[in-house]
Amino acid sequence: MTCAICLKRNFGVKVKSENLDPFMAPYSSSPKDQQRLYVWGMAEHGALGDLKIRSRERKIQFIYRPVRLRFSYSHKIKDLACGYGFTVYATESNEYKLFGCGLNTDSQIGYHDPRKGHPLGLIFATVPIQLPLKQPNTKIKALAAGRAHTLVLTNSEGVYALGSNCYGQCGRKIVENEDFSKLRNINNITLNEDISKVICGQDHSLFVTKTGKVYSFGWGADGQTGLGHYNNESQPTVVEGDIKGEYIVKVVSSTDCVLALNDKGEIFGWGNSEYGQLLLDNDKYQINTPKKLPLKSIGKIIDIGASGSACIALNDEGVVFVWGYGILGKGPEINHSREPTPIPSTLFGRNQYNPETRVKSIYSSIFHMAAITTEGNLYTWGKNKWGQLGLGHTKDQYFPLQVSVGATVKRVSCGVDHMAALCTPYQ
Repeated sequence: MTCAICLKRNFGVKVKSENLDPFMAPYSSSPKDQQRLYVWGMAEHGALGDLKIRSRERKIQFIYRPVRLRFSYSHKIKDLACGYGFTVYATESNEYKLFGCGLNTDSQIGYHDPRKGHPLGLIFATVPIQLPLKQPNTKIKALAAGRAHTLVLTNSEGVYALGSNCYGQCGRKIVENEDFSKLRNINNITLNEDISKVICGQDHSLFVTKTGKVYSFGWGADGQTGLGHYNNESQPTVVEGDIKGEYIVKVVSSTDCVLALNDKGEIFGWGNSEYGQLLLDNDKYQINTPKKLPLKSIGKIIDIGASGSACIALNDEGVVFVWGYGILGKGPEINHSREPTPIPSTLFGRNQYNPETRVKSIYSSIFHMAAITTEGNLYTWGKNKWGQLGLGHTKDQYFPLQVSVGATVKRVSCGVDHMAALCTPYQ
């Protein structure tokens, strides 16, 4: 059966708009089709980025399976980040380089007011975000999204921070009773050295520099800034502790627990350890300076993730380890592990017919985790209240289960209630 959009585009057939799938991008052999964008999860707040999904005739709260957006058909996406009910995209363009959709209660996707003085708190379509770039040829390298703030890393102008700064997470002085819903100020942050990565926790922010140093700022009540105290910090400050002198290649945080990975495959952690995430051997539930985790016999770690109550690590042999509390991916009977234990590789598609298949990257959000294999298959597990696992339902998933994406998955971002995936067509 011919797609309605294809009929309209290729043959000029008039088709009623209500018969069109608002997410379905037209089939094409164009070079632009080599990048595909899929989204799923909570749709009610607009984070999935299609205006028609919330039409008066068809109000949809959840999308349980991956659906393809047309946005990637007209924009080359360089990076994406899913926050708490919103999504941001960096594109290669000389005009608009940053786009966003979803919750905008704190101007985390910029200031938008169709009626002057009445800023939008919800944006259902993917809209451009104006950045105060100093040079028109400046490019966006990476994005990060927290609960109500966004970090934008550029190639030559440092980092731009949007959204709530109530704890200093946008890297500027805290202003008492500041109204973030009408915030036009986008803070520009620079360091004396080049920043290579940006990370958003719930209400704190972190940088990784090209020399392997870590800087942090924002909410620190649980020690998540790693600065040796539990106060808020509004200026990027270098993090030391056990990572001093180490070359850090990756930092992750979705809430108030932080993990860092060095170039030798060792993991460090700080912040909240209420659920045993930091493998402390005493009754301490928080740690305010980085501590090397006592990991044994799990090999060289190449990737890490941290949910709200558990941690995940991937070694260079493609084995995934989990520990902490919650849905760990090892069945409904195992909800707590005081030390890293492996998830069987067969659950990620490795068997006698596919002996070379292995996990190559891992991801996490507050309530769920994800993994991508060398074959480009995506697996998810964890809480699924809003359909954020993309499995076609809202039941919790206790083992990794493959998501039916319909393309080769290259990269995903896990929001609190939705996900987005950058893909390429099957070869």
